[in-house]
Amino acid sequence: MTGLHDMITQAAVELRDAALQVDPVQLTDLAEEITLANQVVCYGLGREGLMMRALAMRLYHLGVQVQMAFDMSCPPVSSGDLFVVSCGPGELETAKALVQIAKAAGARVACITAQPQGSVPKASDIVLVLPAQTMANDQAEVQAVLPMGSVFEGAMFVVFEMLVLILRDRLGQTTEQMRARHTNLE
Repeated sequence: MTGLHDMITQAAVELRDAALQVDPVQLTDLAEEITLANQVVCYGLGREGLMMRALAMRLYHLGVQVQMAFDMSCPPVSSGDLFVVSCGPGELETAKALVQIAKAAGARVACITAQPQGSVPKASDIVLVLPAQTMANDQAEVQAVLPMGSVFEGAMFVVFEMLVLILRDRLGQTTEQMRARHTNLE
């Protein structure tokens, strides 16, 4: 059992350390962009996409007009909207194409990434750097105990919950108001 406890402790430390490296100004800037947007459209691939869905759910609970790209009910983006894209490795062809489409439509783009030098973050209006191991660098000499991009994805969840707390205060929402928007189809 000690081995398991050691691994859990190490994994928790990795997630904590990644989340603590986030620049508070970048997180505040993202919160500001979200509060100013007519609608927010979120996008991410794979497990990053699952974390983006978790963020979208909480934004909805906060009363934000939010959609997930590629959902059947997602309307077009346009001027005044914010496209939030997760691109941990900084280079993903689908993300790159969607950023170009969103910008051409007049939307602003926010990118969550571990690799700010990539083409997707460089093409974005604002960037939230979450320095953590992703699939782009999971074969480095020093590796996290968590495999592949798990540190980035887990830290996304933690950082997004902090973003939600910032937004809750900015939007003047209470926990009760958020709970009232929670689905009853469970």
